Amino acid sequence: MRVDIESIFAKAPSPFVLVDRELRMLWANEAYLKVTGRTRDQIIGRVMTEEFPAEPNSISDQMLRSSFDRVFDSGEVDHLPLIPYPIAQPDGTTENKYWSATHTPITGADGRVQFVLQNTHDVTTLYENRLPGQDLPTASAEIVRRAEAVALRNLELDATTGFMRNIFDQAPSFMQVVTGPELVVSLVNQSYRRIIGPGREVIGRSLRELFPEVEGQGYFEMYEEVLATGKIISHRGAPVDLDDPIEGRKRLFIDFNLTPLVDADGKPMAVLLQGHDVTAQKTAEAQLIEAEERFRLMAQLAPNHIWTADETGAIEWVNDTVYSYSGRDANSLMGDKWGDIVHPDDYPHVAKYWAECVAQGFFYETEFRMRAASGEYRWFLVRAAPVRGADGKVRRWIGTNTDIQDRKNAELDAANLNALLEERVAQRTKELEEVSASLRQSQKMEAIGNLAGGIAHDFNNLLQTMTGSLQLVARDLPEGSAGRERLALAMRAVERGATLASHLLSFSRRQPLAPKTINLSRLLQDADHILRSAVGEGVEVAFEIDGALWNTSVDRTNFDNALLNLAINARDAMNWQGKLTIAAENAAIAQGVARQMDIDAGEYVMLTVRDTGSGMSPEIMEKVFEPFFTTKSEEKGTGLGMSMVYGFVKQSGGHIKLSSQPGKGTEIQILLPRSKNAEEAMPDMPSGEAPGGSETVLVVEDNDDVLLLTSTMLTDLGYTVITARDADRAMEVVDSGEPLDLIFTDVVMPGTLTSREMTERALEKSPGLKVLFTSGYTENSIVHGGRLDKGVELLNKPYTREALARKLREVLEKPADRQGGVGSAAEGQGARFAGLRVLICEDDPIIRMNLAETLELAGCIVDATGEGQAALTLARAQKFEFLVTDIGLPDISGRELATSVQECQPDIAVIFATGDATGAGVPLPRTASLQKPFSDTELLAVLAGLLEPA
Repeated sequence: MRVDIESIFAKAPSPFVLVDRELRMLWANEAYLKVTGRTRDQIIGRVMTEEFPAEPNSISDQMLRSSFDRVFDSGEVDHLPLIPYPIAQPDGTTENKYWSATHTPITGADGRVQFVLQNTHDVTTLYENRLPGQDLPTASAEIVRRAEAVALRNLELDATTGFMRNIFDQAPSFMQVVTGPELVVSLVNQSYRRIIGPGREVIGRSLRELFPEVEGQGYFEMYEEVLATGKIISHRGAPVDLDDPIEGRKRLFIDFNLTPLVDADGKPMAVLLQGHDVTAQKTAEAQLIEAEERFRLMAQLAPNHIWTADETGAIEWVNDTVYSYSGRDANSLMGDKWGDIVHPDDYPHVAKYWAECVAQGFFYETEFRMRAASGEYRWFLVRAAPVRGADGKVRRWIGTNTDIQDRKNAELDAANLNALLEERVAQRTKELEEVSASLRQSQKMEAIGNLAGGIAHDFNNLLQTMTGSLQLVARDLPEGSAGRERLALAMRAVERGATLASHLLSFSRRQPLAPKTINLSRLLQDADHILRSAVGEGVEVAFEIDGALWNTSVDRTNFDNALLNLAINARDAMNWQGKLTIAAENAAIAQGVARQMDIDAGEYVMLTVRDTGSGMSPEIMEKVFEPFFTTKSEEKGTGLGMSMVYGFVKQSGGHIKLSSQPGKGTEIQILLPRSKNAEEAMPDMPSGEAPGGSETVLVVEDNDDVLLLTSTMLTDLGYTVITARDADRAMEVVDSGEPLDLIFTDVVMPGTLTSREMTERALEKSPGLKVLFTSGYTENSIVHGGRLDKGVELLNKPYTREALARKLREVLEKPADRQGGVGSAAEGQGARFAGLRVLICEDDPIIRMNLAETLELAGCIVDATGEGQAALTLARAQKFEFLVTDIGLPDISGRELATSVQECQPDIAVIFATGDATGAGVPLPRTASLQKPFSDTELLAVLAGLLEPA
């Protein structure tokens, strides 16, 4: 039986049209005429884009023309899964529709594409009824899978018209013709062969023979029904199970039409199957449904608010989190009602911005407050992205609301912290400026002090020569003679010079202090009469003393002089008329304040001297502590009183502060460190004739004049005197075996030996030997931290014959165990400390040398260094029983050194030798502290204590 191919296309339910290279329509089937609303005469010979015009350069026009161009140029099938294209109706109206179009190339004998067969499907309903939330690209992907296209080759159709036979074989939809009640296959195209799989010879065979696996699926019965009734049967997405020789059993989903083909009498003689494989579409639909369910599940489980809006910006769906947060139902949130839960202050701005983004299709991101069910408003970060269709137009919005209240709180805290930090930085800057100013002042005073100290040293040697000479000459003159009176005047001038030198030393902090623990309340009571006499009757003196005043440790003589100087200055500032107030109270100084004052934080006794005088300008206040600066006339002041007070306070570990304004008086505050020791009784001042003696005294002095005069005064007092010009020669006297009772030596000596080294060696040879130092300028050999080393005796230059005589007897008559020096401290300790290995770390070379000598004389084996890292290296290389270290080292702190050393030598004991009154503050085992200055006896006592078993 011969089948007419043209009649098959003519009756095909899908629209087909054939165009040439000019897009002129040459042929169309009935379905095409029906869907376009045209007759055959209206379209045949017409150009497609003229008969069915789209807006020039619109997406519809561009998509259609580009597809045809690709097919003619490449010879490949081209798909337009979804193209919006208007169809002008005969009545003049235009209907906008969505189409799926497949363009199949038809080649000539030369292989060149001559025609294109267009197969279209109206998918407007499918697009409009797409899954909720499904965007335009996804819908396109579904539709494209309904019409897979291939180039068909090797036509084997037995048709009357070769041209139409070629079209049939290349059609993208699968086609089949079966005839007779046996349902014998008489014609198939290439698309059909691909769908049933390779290896099946179909022509001339019945369907039941070809596809036994389809039996029972109802398809054979549908063919029989069409032949019997002549009705068209259509199905969409019908499942069919086929056996594939490669893939095995597979399930396909197909859209198909079964159309009867009738003979001349109108009786059905065959059935035309035309369809599309929509398996991919069905799979995609299933995946989309699954994805949609996953999206909804994820959206519902998400802690954030998730919502969607239509293309106009109206809310159409929200997740349950939104309902839970707001306490609203769908009726009160959908559309534009979302603004009801936005803070009234935020809504005008965000609503306007949302409208702008919707109109422009821009990404939306902003922050605003939304009301919770409790009535509380919280900040949210709100974002929304547009979802666009194939035409680029926005179809939907998907948005999220993220709670950022905690971030806002953190930002507020950060802003507050930043403001606080800025305030603290400003305060710190101010403090640093004050510290810097204080440091500059301190450095200036230090430089002046070094100069003043050097001058005082040479000046005191000159005064000592003058003192001794005047006193010796006076002895040879009778009482009441004019010469003796003149010598007395000269002696008073020397005493004034000595006072000036003493003030210079006090300012330069070189004055050796002998501090005692005292209570200022008793000192002020004792000084009441002297102060009132000094300021005169025109000045009212008032005392304000704390009844629970702490003790302090100061040199009483220097304190009395400082207090008297302040009182006299106040008297002069008040022009002998006014009120002088002297107050004493306890004070605790915090770390920040102490840093500005360049003192240690802690407890202090504060002495305040306040007057009602003329006051001072800032320019005068800046210079008031400099030596020789004075506002008094030349004959009324030397300018050393305030500088002496400044040096005494600083050397005592305290601080002095001056406050004054012109015309409003002056207030001076002095801070002196608190002492927790018991108050010490002050000794009675000696009186009467200067005592002499018969002991042997070795006088060591490098100044020839001073040496001669001192020797003469001692000889006159009855002593046997041996002299030496330096420590080396003095050591020769000691080594000679000459019996000596006392060495009287200057501190500053030339030569290879210092006076301290010489006396220590002498004491090793003669433990009972007494030592008295003298100096106009002390060095670190006998003074540490501004205080005499414990056990060291000193007579300041210049001194009188009487002062020399009394001091000499005081030292000679002191019990031997109270005399300072290495010899006495180390005496008898050799056996106890013999062989102990001690590591010393002290950056001051003189202190380091003295510590080493003390411990070596006690029998220890000593290694000493001035840097912490060098000490640590020694500790890692050698075994030590003791570490003696200062706290302040040039590279690392003594605390760090001790910790590191005990890590490598856990059994080592540590002694912190420090000038810090607070001690080491390190919770390490077998640790002790020694506060500088300390005696050799104290060092060895601590060493012995650490040797005792725990």
